[in-house]
Amino acid sequence: MNISKKSGKGFTLVELLIVMAIIGILAALGVGSYMTAQMRGRDAQRKSDLKQVSNALELYYADHGQYPVASDISWGSEFKDVKGTVYFKVLPTDPVASQNYVYKPVPSAPTQKYQLFAYIENTQDQDIITGLSQLCGSKTCNFAVTSANTNPIEQ
Repeated sequence: MNISKKSGKGFTLVELLIVMAIIGILAALGVGSYMTAQMRGRDAQRKSDLKQVSNALELYYADHGQYPVASDISWGSEFKDVKGTVYFKVLPTDPVASQNYVYKPVPSAPTQKYQLFAYIENTQDQDIITGLSQLCGSKTCNFAVTSANTNPIEQ
């Protein structure tokens, strides 16, 4: 019997390594795209959350002629007035546990102006605002929604 004769029915080690390298590259590209999609999804959720909270604040203002004080806003809890009118069943929280949303009445007119802040993860997002000093958890906020009579950097 001739042991050195090759049958030709298998793959060589080099062929297997090439296939594994191609699969690895494709997997890395797929994971990167997936992570970017998740990040953009969380950012879209943040923008939507702050817009909905802004709408609730405007309804509150229409009823009371002023915006609520900061202590009336408790993220993850119901937002209602002293009469029991519910403006938001459960105020949303940031999708990432180490970050949070911030409601800040503007000190120069605390019942007439407000600012809502969040941290957007995608540094290429067109809505990012630079120069904010407000902290959103462990990071500096870079996105804001405000009452119509103010801007994100007003103190």
